[in-house]
Amino acid sequence: MILSKNMEVAINGIKANKLRSALTMLGIIIGVSAVIIMISVGQGASKKISDQISSMGSNLLLVYPGAGQGAVRGAGGSVNTLTLEDAEAISELRMVAHVAPELSGNATIAYGSQTWTAQYNGTTPELQIIKDRPITSGSFFTEEDVKGSTPVAVLGQTVVDNLFPQGIDPIGTTIRINKLSFTVVGVLATKGAAMMGQDQDDIVYIPVTTAQKRLLGVQNVRLINVQTETPDSMDYVQGNVESLLRDRHRLTSSSENDFQVRNLTSVLETAESTTQIMTLLLASVAAVSLLVGGIGIMNIMLVSVTERTREIGLRMAVGATESNIRNQFLVEALVLCLIGGLAGILFGIAGSKIVSLLAGWPTSVTLYSVLLSAGFSAIIGIFFGYYPAKKASELDPIEALRFEK
Repeated sequence: MILSKNMEVAINGIKANKLRSALTMLGIIIGVSAVIIMISVGQGASKKISDQISSMGSNLLLVYPGAGQGAVRGAGGSVNTLTLEDAEAISELRMVAHVAPELSGNATIAYGSQTWTAQYNGTTPELQIIKDRPITSGSFFTEEDVKGSTPVAVLGQTVVDNLFPQGIDPIGTTIRINKLSFTVVGVLATKGAAMMGQDQDDIVYIPVTTAQKRLLGVQNVRLINVQTETPDSMDYVQGNVESLLRDRHRLTSSSENDFQVRNLTSVLETAESTTQIMTLLLASVAAVSLLVGGIGIMNIMLVSVTERTREIGLRMAVGATESNIRNQFLVEALVLCLIGGLAGILFGIAGSKIVSLLAGWPTSVTLYSVLLSAGFSAIIGIFFGYYPAKKASELDPIEALRFEK
């Protein structure tokens, strides 16, 4: 009953001083909305990074060639230490689900009078499974195409859009990659931008042996994708891959690896940890405005105590206790913060949507950020409202009744 009465008094006080109350709440509104926006931007960035890394494939190990004793350097200083035979040997290891070597380069792609510069990627059909690249028309090339070094190609949507006039079906057409003829057998579904911003649809997939023999004249591969059966088996498979390649490359115990094995799960964990730190930093900076808002609450409550000194004296004279007076002013400070917090939550959600629309940056408003902001506003109301409330409760009734404004 006393709480409801204090709430009524607090709301009446806010109504009686609308402009002053609104300006007082403005600091809380700005602080809460800033915290929500900063957290939503950080969470959105974290989700985007996670999605982009996941789009590279789940349970994935990436085996790269690396400098080491006995490594053979190719043109441009690249280290050629991985072969198709290495990929085949890795595929026979336990807990390995799929293996796909890659060998890429840039080329001029032509169809009729249209030309386009894009990346071509020599690989095997298993890459489609590893990277989850569905086909919208036609089909992916086959193992028979890899064995026979067949000149066939699967196109990304960006290549299709820039090579083929509208209405022309690419399937069955002949394109030229660096003046060599290839038959188009499939078109990939749209994938979007990769982690570093490159267009994953601006690509042409061809059999890895075709790339080796017809385009590059090499025996090595640039990368081997290794997908494990389960996330828990990644460390086990990584150790086996390293042991296998050291044996195959005849490395002594004192020799460094002439290859590198990267665990995408570790990359994802590092990226998520980094974005969480950045989110915390952004939220901490935004929370400073909440403290400023809290100081504003304390200031206006001290003014309110001074203005209502005679009222406090009258209440004490008719039997109000110190706790009654203290609770009344605490409730008023809390109501100001909660109303400001609610408005800040609404502005924060709207601001996050606006940031996403105008800047093209992904945002993610979570229940956690809303509850955190609301909790902070309540804590600030109690913390900064306590001193004015305590000061009001300690007034001498007689001196308060004599007080003149």
